[in-house]
Amino acid sequence: MSLFDHLVVFPVLIPFFVGVVLLFPSLSASLSKQRIFTVAANLSMAVVAIALLLKVQNQGIQMYALGDWSAPFGIVLVADAFSALMIALSAILGLTVILYASAGEDKNGAFFHPLIMFQLMGINGAFLTGDAFNLFVFFEVLLIASYSLMIHGGGKQKIQANIHYVFLNLIGSSLFLFALGTLYGTLGTLNFADMADKIPQLSHSEQLITKSGALLLLAVFGLKAAMLPLHFWLPKAYSSTSTPVAALFAIMTKVGIYSIWRIHGVMFGEQAGELANIALPWLWPIALLTIAIGAISVLASQSLRVLCSNLVIVSVGTLLVTISLNSVQASTAGIYYLVHSTIACAAMFLLAGLIQQQRGKAEDRFVTARAMPQSAKLGFVFALLAIGLIGMPPLSGFVGKALILQSVTDTNQMAWIWSLILGAGLISLIALSRAGTSLFWRTSGENTTALQGHPIQYLAIAILVGLLPLMVVFGGPLTDYAQLAAEQLNAGLSLQQLNEVAK
Repeated sequence: MSLFDHLVVFPVLIPFFVGVVLLFPSLSASLSKQRIFTVAANLSMAVVAIALLLKVQNQGIQMYALGDWSAPFGIVLVADAFSALMIALSAILGLTVILYASAGEDKNGAFFHPLIMFQLMGINGAFLTGDAFNLFVFFEVLLIASYSLMIHGGGKQKIQANIHYVFLNLIGSSLFLFALGTLYGTLGTLNFADMADKIPQLSHSEQLITKSGALLLLAVFGLKAAMLPLHFWLPKAYSSTSTPVAALFAIMTKVGIYSIWRIHGVMFGEQAGELANIALPWLWPIALLTIAIGAISVLASQSLRVLCSNLVIVSVGTLLVTISLNSVQASTAGIYYLVHSTIACAAMFLLAGLIQQQRGKAEDRFVTARAMPQSAKLGFVFALLAIGLIGMPPLSGFVGKALILQSVTDTNQMAWIWSLILGAGLISLIALSRAGTSLFWRTSGENTTALQGHPIQYLAIAILVGLLPLMVVFGGPLTDYAQLAAEQLNAGLSLQQLNEVAK
């Protein structure tokens, strides 16, 4: 057996072992060594992710059975085009966050680098797992790490936001277990492929119980994704935590979206018999309302970090629209937009940290303050990111929104979706224009004497910003890959097919 046969498990094992090693006294006392280890680990994960992308594209879906136990009895990790793409995205995001934090943010609290590794382990595991119980396990891993990362550096606001964040997620975790118990009671399995096979065979009474469990899972994943009306925790949590943590959290809501896609787009999709598409009547209005509330909140934002947090909510609503459209074309558009929105929002969080650092007491609030020493450089990056987040050409936001609008074929749906997505873009344009005016033009007095940005911080932002035009330049291959991911996602995978993949 060659090393390439173990590619699927590496995105989980690499951050796990590096995180454990970084807890050793000889390494925990040396910040420079921790930085080297975590950067090397993320570069390794990026290489593994690229290899996995190519392997899935050329050889199809990959399955890894831990202990060589066949499904549904053993723990399985499954890499299809969608999960491989998400692993690559988390590796890039993890690398840029660590680079940014290595300029000094990681000094503000203990165990920053091990916690980042465990967080990435949980995120990668959630993308790769082939059964619902281990999805819960990986959710808990990433959440436990996020509880500590949320208060990295200390402070009253962080602690207050963390209390709400922990409390809500503990409720969500409890409901998650109730939902899994309900589904296991009727299906006798929690393996995704096995569940998909058994759902159409349920009796009428079993269908009612299974439906309640499935909709409970929708609420749990909706809480993780910040779906209306479970979105209220996000702006406070994301705007209060440290800059690199907020940037990493840009992918956290996408884990919830990914889980909704997996559970309700596949297992309770077209092949689910009487339970087919049970979430769609709920997702459709919730998606539209999430966009609307997110856009209103964007307009009311009083700081750049809060504004960016509300833009995350708008992106969540937009992605829920693509799930509710329930087609390969819409899923293709949604996958492309998911990658774009995660990168753009993470980059804006990092930029907000630099602005906050250079404006002194004014931080990133939209108030008159002294000019920043690097305002021209920061203003240029802000303009690029604003164009990407609004969805204007020539950056990838325009391509993503164009693909979504193009995927809408029903006239009634078109009226709602086009109006809300384009309206949210217009509101974002107004809000970001006001933000740019306040931060870069409404200045008084001489430049501040605050610390200027470190070159490695600009490198981290440049990596993310540079990906936005590259997503346009390589839009054809990326869209083709997104379509492959959508086709595999919508087709699903039976237990027999899963075990054939393992052979």
